[in-house]
Amino acid sequence: FLCCNRNKQSVTVNLKTPAGRDIIGRLAESSDVLVENFLPGTFDDWGLSYATLSQRNPRLVYCSITGFGQTGPRRDEPGYDIMIQALSGVMSITGEAAGPPMKLGVAISDITAGLFATNSILAALLARERTGRGDRIDTALFDSTLAWLANVGSNYLVTGQIPQRRGTEHPSIVPYQAFAAEDHSLIIAVGNDSQFVKFCGVIERPDLACDSRFQTNAARVQNRLELIPLLADILAQRPAAEWLSRLESAGVPCGPVNTIDRAFGDPQTVARDMLIEVPHPTIGPLKLAGSPFKLAAASPLPRRPPPLLGEHTASVLERVLGLTATEISELRRQQVV
Repeated sequence: FLCCNRNKQSVTVNLKTPAGRDIIGRLAESSDVLVENFLPGTFDDWGLSYATLSQRNPRLVYCSITGFGQTGPRRDEPGYDIMIQALSGVMSITGEAAGPPMKLGVAISDITAGLFATNSILAALLARERTGRGDRIDTALFDSTLAWLANVGSNYLVTGQIPQRRGTEHPSIVPYQAFAAEDHSLIIAVGNDSQFVKFCGVIERPDLACDSRFQTNAARVQNRLELIPLLADILAQRPAAEWLSRLESAGVPCGPVNTIDRAFGDPQTVARDMLIEVPHPTIGPLKLAGSPFKLAAASPLPRRPPPLLGEHTASVLERVLGLTATEISELRRQQVV
């Protein structure tokens, strides 16, 4: 709740009551966008379908986000992030080759669906500028995660070869993975043959760059099982910071494998304003990840803290629907809001 709801106002409405559903319908009359995350058919049963609300507000953009979408054999199934990661194949390609399938450390299916829904909403709003009408958007976690497979999915569709777990290895670039240094792990991303020559100089093995088994990336991919153990033995002999300093000086792409605290403590995080602090009414000073939106011509984004649940119910109902304090008090008494 804290990470997702900064700069928002919170209104609580009991949708199980006719009066609560009426409030949502009335709010939709003056809204640009409605987003709902219930099982397919739920809003229809409550009289809040797109067909109904678009009659009251033809400019409304109505977005439903569900596990599997409004159609298909899985339509009525609930969809949780870990289920979608498993069904989409993401878990099958995540983890070490000899280990079990793993889920990603963040809820990537949830987040990806939200991003695709946002893109769809923006497209619908832009189209509305031309047509004057809103639209119905059907976003599924499953669809979104399949699309997120990107080149891995395309490689399978083109070749028919089923991708396997590879840990941090890249299937077609070597060396391009994590290595354990003397103290911490680091990433080395040698993207071309000239970088490999520089890399071999840094590790004091220039002979490897002249070895026919490793001279080209294609050869290194072919002989990965011979090269990687050699590099692992060398890199394990010195601290990560020393390797990183030398590699960076030589122009070899690399980086530390940070823990979350180190990531937020990185000077780049501070320079990019990606760690902010806002005052919260109950928590006090609240640290949050900053916004990745960096628009040159736009005003800086406001820094309002995530709201308390229902914090703005009265003010929104008064401002948008014109309800009086007495009417709002009665709605509270009836547990509608």
